[in-house]
Amino acid sequence: MTQRLLRASALILPLLAAGPAFAHGGHAEGLAAGFTHPLLGVDHLVAMLAIGLWAAQSGMARGWALPAAFLGGMAGGIGLGLVSALPAWIEPGVAATVLVLGLVVALAVPMRAAVALPLAAGFGLLHGAAHGGEIGGSVLLTAAGMLAASALLHATGFAMGRLANGRAALLRSGGAGIAAAGVALLVLG
Repeated sequence: MTQRLLRASALILPLLAAGPAFAHGGHAEGLAAGFTHPLLGVDHLVAMLAIGLWAAQSGMARGWALPAAFLGGMAGGIGLGLVSALPAWIEPGVAATVLVLGLVVALAVPMRAAVALPLAAGFGLLHGAAHGGEIGGSVLLTAAGMLAASALLHATGFAMGRLANGRAALLRSGGAGIAAAGVALLVLG
């Protein structure tokens, strides 16, 4: 039991140590700035990891499908955010995706690909729109950096999920930590 607690803590402690990097202030421009944003914003960091965990847990024949759907939605959302005003509910919406993704992993919600893929794409669209409205002049490089870092975080979450294979409690604990981060983002947002 103690080992399980230590493993669960290893998944949750980075979330707590990350500090209050919740909001989307304006983005610096360029590839490096775009790449670092998903790594430094708690909302995006945990959402990207959650997509990878979900993909590992889902048992889909094509493990890359959920992350690809999210990234496709995110790319479309960045474009949408560039050309339209952001709704007032965008930040709470992003926080809600973190909560839902955490619950999907924590509860090991069985979902057919016909439901899971559009859901992942929709969540990506929301995250992308939150970014797109804040990118300044170097749009393509900044967006490319964001998408690359997001893909890296998806792969990291997927690898963590595969390592936890056979340890459902560990994977579910990670999902619970992500859901708790979602609640915190909603409350503090």
